[in-house]
Amino acid sequence: MELQARISEIRKQGLGVAAISYDSPAILKDFASRRGITFPLLSDQGSNVIRAFGILNEEAPAGQIFSGIPYPGTYIVDRSGRVTSKFFEDDYTQRYTASDILLRLFGSAAASAHSTKETRHLRMSSSASADQVRSGQRIALTLDIDLKPEMHVYAPGVKGYIPIDWTMAPSEAVIVHPMTAPASKRMRLPAIDETVSVYGGQFRLVRDVTMAKDAKLKPLLDAQGNLTIEGAFRYQACDNRMCYVPQTVPVKWTLHVEQHDRERVPEPLRKKPESSPK
Repeated sequence: MELQARISEIRKQGLGVAAISYDSPAILKDFASRRGITFPLLSDQGSNVIRAFGILNEEAPAGQIFSGIPYPGTYIVDRSGRVTSKFFEDDYTQRYTASDILLRLFGSAAASAHSTKETRHLRMSSSASADQVRSGQRIALTLDIDLKPEMHVYAPGVKGYIPIDWTMAPSEAVIVHPMTAPASKRMRLPAIDETVSVYGGQFRLVRDVTMAKDAKLKPLLDAQGNLTIEGAFRYQACDNRMCYVPQTVPVKWTLHVEQHDRERVPEPLRKKPESSPK
């Protein structure tokens, strides 16, 4: 369903979409009809393709209805059939979203700005790759930073200076993944004869978060089903004359949490547990 919602954005990147599952053609046809899925859903009954790719979930008990499911993931394949990227999770209840993948691989625009802050040194917008999420989905949060003329800030890992730092407020609602930052540039500081890694102009920071399971997520939603995630961006800006007092800018994202499609297919189409060998 999330792939379907992003199908236009995916195709703009010159990509096609097909999904493979261990479900029967009848189950997939029923689901596609109910949910308006327009891309191919491919049936791998017996999980032969899933096994060939080495992504069979061995934790699913043999003989049960979940036996044969894969670890959820996405392959990006070029025109010659070569896998150029892959996105997988160990937990079958968690998965990368198409919006996250599009943002990371192609720099696609985030869904919308959640807040914009301006200080003496910079302007910063916080966004998310998706505004609507479900439990287990992995999305990207972004901070787009536009430094004012002649300003620079220090890259992560710099010693002897205060580097940029993006922290997240503790929350049972999300699993927080490490921040990723673009390549910095080297700047020489003639006054002290040092060369350090800095950012100037515009740059983007990205941090993935995975939505927790419903039991942890639901109690933290507001009356409209929205979840607010909070964090802070800390930096010290300098220009050609001086370094300024370090600043901490609070930031937040508000996401609408939707429920998964839990409607079962008609009884005659349902996958039955395999009979135990006698």
